[in-house]
Amino acid sequence: MFNFFRTHQRLMQVVLLILVLPSFVLIGVSGYSSYTSNDTELVKIGDTALTVEEFDQARRVQLQNMQQEQGSAFDLAAVDSPEARRKLLDAMVNRNVLVEIATKEGLSVSDGVLRQAIAAIPDFQVNGVFSPERYNTLLSTSGISLRAFEQSQRADLTLGRVLGPVAQTAELPASVANLVDKALTTTRKVELLNFEVADYVKPESITDEEVQAWYEKNQDALRLPQYVDVSYLVLDEEAARKSVPAPSAEDVQNYYDQNKSRFGRAERINLSHILIAVKSDASEEERNAARERAEKIAAEAKQDGADFAALAQQNSDDKGTARNGGNLSWISRGALPEMETAIFALRTGDVSPAVQSVDGYHIFKANAYEEEAVQPLEELATQLDQEIRQQLAAQRFADMATQLTSLVYESPESLQATADALGLTIRQAKGVSREGLLDAVIIGEGSAQNSADAELLNDPRVRRALFSPQSLSQRQNAGVIEVAADNIVAVRAEEIHESSVPALAQVKDAIVERLAVEKARQQVKDAGEKALASLKVGQEVADATFGWERSINRLNNAGLPEVVVNAAMSADITTLPGYAGVNTDTGYSVIKVTGESVADLDPALKDFMQQQMRALLANAEEQAAMTALRTELKVAEQPAVQEALQSSDEEEQ
Repeated sequence: MFNFFRTHQRLMQVVLLILVLPSFVLIGVSGYSSYTSNDTELVKIGDTALTVEEFDQARRVQLQNMQQEQGSAFDLAAVDSPEARRKLLDAMVNRNVLVEIATKEGLSVSDGVLRQAIAAIPDFQVNGVFSPERYNTLLSTSGISLRAFEQSQRADLTLGRVLGPVAQTAELPASVANLVDKALTTTRKVELLNFEVADYVKPESITDEEVQAWYEKNQDALRLPQYVDVSYLVLDEEAARKSVPAPSAEDVQNYYDQNKSRFGRAERINLSHILIAVKSDASEEERNAARERAEKIAAEAKQDGADFAALAQQNSDDKGTARNGGNLSWISRGALPEMETAIFALRTGDVSPAVQSVDGYHIFKANAYEEEAVQPLEELATQLDQEIRQQLAAQRFADMATQLTSLVYESPESLQATADALGLTIRQAKGVSREGLLDAVIIGEGSAQNSADAELLNDPRVRRALFSPQSLSQRQNAGVIEVAADNIVAVRAEEIHESSVPALAQVKDAIVERLAVEKARQQVKDAGEKALASLKVGQEVADATFGWERSINRLNNAGLPEVVVNAAMSADITTLPGYAGVNTDTGYSVIKVTGESVADLDPALKDFMQQQMRALLANAEEQAAMTALRTELKVAEQPAVQEALQSSDEEEQ
């Protein structure tokens, strides 16, 4: 079923909209409002309203669809954020605005247009042609009726007539296109003079008075959120491998015997043959004649100086190989089982007697023979030991994962019993908040941020478990989280720290570092601007050495930061060299522009860029039109909106 959803994502988007947006079917504004009027209103839209019930239904179906698509990677907290809810709400409001306008204007779509639109959907086509059978099958599989689907498509097309003309009439002004072309094809040669913050940072220059003043002034910024110190167990492949006993010599020998084909080459022989064919319905006389002929040829082939290839070309009834002198190339055991004994009795240069088969009689010549060659066990012992351990560890990991989950919930007051039972070591870390890991400078020794497991502890699912009611209120183990297919963690909040402003001594080092960087950044800016001012009036700057010259444009930044490229491309170059300056993440850059050239834009790229700009322009005009329509219908959010966007799953349950 999940493969169906992944394969037909466009169709499932339509089904999702049918399920969550009943207004799609354009049942009429009055009828729509009549059966929803008893529900809490979220947004007033003209004479109608979008309700809490509709929004919650849409959100639930959307989340179910995401969970089906993402499987074990689905993270509710990440996809059901206030921002995601706002995006869904806005989409639903915009949709209902279009419904009301389309209804008021009496817009509609003919049956012919509807049929053409449905026939053009790739999911319903076979070899590029609409298939009624596929159409019916896919809709039946998706659980939606033909009537509902066709109503939704008709509504889509109808609503498209509201804003469609706006996008279709969007024109890209030639002046804008020319400006963009020039911006993309202009290349400038630049050199940089960089002033780096790191060169100016001097923590020793920060006084205690400055630290105290900053501390008192920034209490809110310093306030730490509620955080926990945690104990946790990590079950991964390495932990499972440690609990696996060393393979015995017998285990290694058996594994070697079972996998010999991996460690060497099987016995093989390079053959040529001559076939004297015998029909399946041949008489005894015909069979004897064929055998005698084969024996005669075999005797001739065994004579000194005999040319087996020539004999095959002259006599073999296997015309496919006869032209190549009867060559069969390399043969391993099992390829010709009925003649295997005779074939593998040969050695290089040997010619067999006539060998009978269902096809007739064969004469074989061994062009080359190679014995079985297997790497000795002694050379592979270490590798085989590791492979066995890895296989056993995978099995052990699955068993330990099951035990871990059971033990954590059977002994909810501590992780110690679980650790003892599974041979795991309890690890500890400090400073995990709902939002992330707190600054190690503030937390000090044992901080989660400086832990080797920092990424694991900062996983949203781990943080969410640590701050669940089960963890904080009931003081139980927070749970077991599968952070990856081969990595499972059990966590517990050992100590809870309420939100507070840390003591000055606790944050002094962090404040000193911050003030030193701030002071250095200002000094860098002052030095850079001073140098820039001097260069612009033609004055020399002491100890100023520009770096190597490079060519840049909007499509090739030559490894420079975007802010530097923007400053360089917009610098005044009425007189060369031209100069510009800009703050960067690491300091301040003075830019010297020494030349400019303009090339022709690649036609394909030019066409692509203009298409993109037209699309952006059309989208902007659609958004402007939607804003105007929302104003016309007096769209107004109601007090319930804030709660709908912020409410947690626990509150809703």
